[in-house]
Amino acid sequence: MTGHTHSIPLTIDYIEISVTDMQAAREFYGAAFGWSFTTYGDQYSGIRTAAESGREGDEAGGLLLADTVTRGGPLVLLYADDIEDAVERVTRAGGVVVNGPYEFPGGRRFHFLDPSGNELGVWSAA
Repeated sequence: MTGHTHSIPLTIDYIEISVTDMQAAREFYGAAFGWSFTTYGDQYSGIRTAAESGREGDEAGGLLLADTVTRGGPLVLLYADDIEDAVERVTRAGGVVVNGPYEFPGGRRFHFLDPSGNELGVWSAA
């Protein structure tokens, strides 16, 4: 992690996602969500989302190379203005939708698996 400017005390500030294939993970998240990456060797890549665009060296999290990935840990949720577009982007990039989209009290959401088998979700207010 080269630098970080969020610095809001006691909030989630950075997330690391374990992946079994670094190149496949970068390609998937880049295609599905437009993320870019800072490569720190073969074992780690920093995640740069639209929120970090234009802020030199800032990252939202990282991809960490692992031997295996186990589902069932904390669930990372991403926000999308258009849930159907997000479903299309995820599946076109090679993700597998495993639940939804479905209605919930805050809007709509779905869960998907990335190429390493991590389960994440996407929600939308509409």
